[in-house]
Amino acid sequence: MSTAAGPGLRPGLCTVTLRESSVPDVVEVAAAAGVTALEWAGDVHVPHGDHGAAERAAAASAAAGLEVVSYGSYLFLDASTDRHVDEVLDTAATLGAPGVRVWCGYGIHPDASADERLVVTRAASLAASAAADRGLHLTVEFHGGTLTATAVSARRLLDDVGSPVLFSAWQPPYWSPRSPDDELADLALIGPELSHVHVYDWDPDGTRHPLRVGADRWVGRLRAARAAGAAAVGAGVPRSALIEFVPHDDPGSLPAEVSSLRTCLDRALSD
Repeated sequence: MSTAAGPGLRPGLCTVTLRESSVPDVVEVAAAAGVTALEWAGDVHVPHGDHGAAERAAAASAAAGLEVVSYGSYLFLDASTDRHVDEVLDTAATLGAPGVRVWCGYGIHPDASADERLVVTRAASLAASAAADRGLHLTVEFHGGTLTATAVSARRLLDDVGSPVLFSAWQPPYWSPRSPDDELADLALIGPELSHVHVYDWDPDGTRHPLRVGADRWVGRLRAARAAGAAAVGAGVPRSALIEFVPHDDPGSLPAEVSSLRTCLDRALSD
């Protein structure tokens, strides 16, 4: 089977995709579908502070030959960060994840005031410092309703914090759809600080389609992601194209989705 991804951009899965499945079932389904990387969900599979769950997920992943590339936490970069950051990062360390997904708080948007931005920037700086002390990196969720709802605002946050362990994820902005050319420009703007890409095919209203429906557009996105994040690969940050949610939340659709993703990755390397 082709690795498809080349170094630093591998086919993976956010385990929240299989929210209703147990840790052993997630690993079995993921391995059978052909992913090589996992982001373990911090709400259902490896809750914050549950080191037993983290150990079990780490052991199951290793036994199946799956690399843990991220801990999908729900740590928010806001006034509460200092109360939760140690618990989240310690759980990630037990899991063996090299990085942690974090979120900007909801309600502070890209057009926020300077004071509102400062709250997020200070929280991100605090969390990044704590992560660096543990040899971890952070990936800020790229998401509507938050400060990182746009690439311009995400880029500004990265620059304002200026930490070598702070990165940004990217996903198609269904909350504010962009043209293909604008998406590619956004990926280039995030640049070397691009971490994981979350992969799905959604309409703006949330209707989900099989990944093959948007395959041509995904080829361009993945090619741009590899180019934008080349320096991050050189810095040793594992980067993956992570399937996040599938049509009808059906685990049975995962093999076809992974096959489509691998085909897109192959084309991104060859076209």
